[in-house]
Amino acid sequence: MNIVYIHTHDTGRYIEPYGYLVPTPRLQQFAEEGILFRQAYNAGPTCSPSRSALLTGMVPHSNGMIGLAHRGFRLHDPGQHLAAFLKNRGFETVLSGVQHEGKQPEALGYDRVLHSPGGSKKDGAWDEENAKRAAEYIRGCSPDRPFFLAFGMFSTHREFPDLDGSVNPNYVQPPHPLPDTKQNREDTAAFISSARIADRCAGIVLDALKETGLERDTLIIYTTDHGIAFPRMKCNLFDTGIGVSLILKVPGHPANGRVIDSLVSHIDLFPTICDLLSLERPSWLQGTSLLPLLSGEAEKVRDEIFSEVTFHAAYEPMRCIRTERYKFIRLYDDHDGHVPANIDDGLSKTFLLDSGLLEEKRDREMLFDLHLDPVERVNLVNDPRYKAVFSDLSARLQSWMEQTSDPLLHGKVPVPEGAKVNRRDAISPKLNEFE
Repeated sequence: MNIVYIHTHDTGRYIEPYGYLVPTPRLQQFAEEGILFRQAYNAGPTCSPSRSALLTGMVPHSNGMIGLAHRGFRLHDPGQHLAAFLKNRGFETVLSGVQHEGKQPEALGYDRVLHSPGGSKKDGAWDEENAKRAAEYIRGCSPDRPFFLAFGMFSTHREFPDLDGSVNPNYVQPPHPLPDTKQNREDTAAFISSARIADRCAGIVLDALKETGLERDTLIIYTTDHGIAFPRMKCNLFDTGIGVSLILKVPGHPANGRVIDSLVSHIDLFPTICDLLSLERPSWLQGTSLLPLLSGEAEKVRDEIFSEVTFHAAYEPMRCIRTERYKFIRLYDDHDGHVPANIDDGLSKTFLLDSGLLEEKRDREMLFDLHLDPVERVNLVNDPRYKAVFSDLSARLQSWMEQTSDPLLHGKVPVPEGAKVNRRDAISPKLNEFE
């Protein structure tokens, strides 16, 4: 069985298969043909930590990627990357486009790098060129050796494409929790334009698999790293930050065409791949195979998921546990305000900064009843009715941190040697204001 891993940047669940008015017809078709996970979550709502967790099967603080790879953060062992694992088991490992787990893709186990060195990322030209290169590889690959092809897109990362009239901002709705203003509608319209590019590029790769007949022998994965690059989403532990789209298509599997509502984590994909390919799971994996969900043998494979932030552009340590009904978030620092460098620059950020965002204080601990409060507005930490829930979740979070040797247990996490981190008062991650 071959594997094609298609991934976007900063998309969350804001695509058509999840009910949003973001036209992505190719992903919609793929979702109807495959298995759509409605309650999938990342292990860290920032770029490198999320991807590294998925591709090593370990949470970020266990695999070492607690910050951004392009800023000097590193995996403890690149040999634990899925590409290296599969390469050592006879797969040809191929990358076209984005990876965010190391400076050199060859060090992660990729045999071949196809992507274009140039082209505009903002308008989608780079993504489209890389999609064509991935499709060309699929059409010409050797039938005698299985392959792992990672096709990574810049879309829907900022900067978004310029508005060209194809999406009218007068008739879009900014995502929760942003107010409906002219600036936020324009920002949302630009995101929709970027999502349409991503959908078109995904379609190029999916078409190549269909036309060659290789989809009959290929596990296809579509996902993203974290929530969209808007305030209170990306780099936040609310569901708007940790909730991700996840669609699998398993060749010949009766689960294709189903929707699954069970809690799953990105770190569950590595063991699932091992089981589908009948490969022995490596000892380092921390996730749970999804095969019992696919076969119908179980209605759930986990009672909770965990997610984390340590560094993004700046230091902002926090952890969370989420069950089917409850979410508990804890901030592990004495800083109770927002960290503006960890919010991507854009119209929506400017709007909130102008409205006084940096004067707002955050609670150090937050507990939400997601059945009664799915938008996570009412903090129940001090509500006596939820005392037992608070005690249970805080104890489970502490136990998980101990079991996984979380460095936060020993106080402030130091910046690794050679890594760059913005000061927490830096307004923009683009400013050369480093610790």
